[in-house]
Amino acid sequence: MQFIDLKSQYHALKTSIDARIQKVLDHGQYIMGPEVAELEAALAQLTGAKHCITVSSGTEALLIALMAEGIGAGHEVITTPFTFAATAETIVLAGAKPVYVDIKPGDCNIDPALIEAAITPATRAIMPVSLYGQVADMDEINAIAAKHNLSVIEDAAQSFGATYKGRKSCNVSKIGATSFFPSKPLGCYGDGGALFTSDDALAQAMREIRVHGQSQRYTHTRVGVGGRMDTLQCAIVLGKLERFEWEIAQRKQLGDRYAELIKASGAPVDLLPVADDRDCVWAQYTVKVEDRAAVIAALKEQGIPTAVHYPRPLHRQPAYESPDCPADSLPHSNAAAARVMSLPMSADLTEIQQLQIVEALSRALRGA
Repeated sequence: MQFIDLKSQYHALKTSIDARIQKVLDHGQYIMGPEVAELEAALAQLTGAKHCITVSSGTEALLIALMAEGIGAGHEVITTPFTFAATAETIVLAGAKPVYVDIKPGDCNIDPALIEAAITPATRAIMPVSLYGQVADMDEINAIAAKHNLSVIEDAAQSFGATYKGRKSCNVSKIGATSFFPSKPLGCYGDGGALFTSDDALAQAMREIRVHGQSQRYTHTRVGVGGRMDTLQCAIVLGKLERFEWEIAQRKQLGDRYAELIKASGAPVDLLPVADDRDCVWAQYTVKVEDRAAVIAALKEQGIPTAVHYPRPLHRQPAYESPDCPADSLPHSNAAAARVMSLPMSADLTEIQQLQIVEALSRALRGA
């Protein structure tokens, strides 16, 4: 069994993906070819955002967003410590300081009730992460940002396709940033990402930054990066879009079925709640267990792969720790890091496989 079954997905979409790739090979425009604009138009329509700017990775998307907002030395960005390193990494690369706010103990997303207390005169933005595929509490976060004249950049690397109060992830704040890393809900076959905004000036700035700050060829109006998403990767994502809505529906159904099976098993597992006003696309189907190492080892013996997202919060990472945020602070992030465990999840996961996984999990917990 695979943790993420990309092979089955490819076989289902082989004709479309192969044709898309061949078209690029035939026209030979590997950088900024026609598939780039085609994908941007399709993704903008899907999210409802006015602009989509494809970029070379989800990490680059966050960095370009920060640069477009003029965030740099002497500035602070409030974010969660319970996320992949790229969230804080881009803040540091921009020259700013990440300021960590603890998560809610339930869904593991940033707790908006704690944000305002972390704002200082140096704060310029809030970067919530829509973790595991569920959008964070964006209305509350946007309201705080508006009160203090801050930007909000949604790190939606795990939540593309999710809905929040009738709006799509990546179109619930000033800027949305996502990733097309192969394991994401919508992935390419390498690195890729995208930015979303309905602000015309901001969209233009981000387009220029991704091509070395050029407003036109060899006219550099701002400092930029080499951040283009290549045409072949855009073509692959276009091929995958053909069944993306079906895949999202499948992920939601699989998430609901995991919860039903786990509850029915009576296994001592804490499930992550999904709020009534939103859904979750389950980039990772994550649960909380005690004695995680023993459970993982027992599942491995039964042929069930697992992963941990994330075993060490950023305020305890050597590269991103801060004297203002001791290792024993942020108790909910520390507690989640010790207990979370992700089970196999992809749209092609079968009901039989799911039952096998939950039965193995139940056995593992009984023996742990």
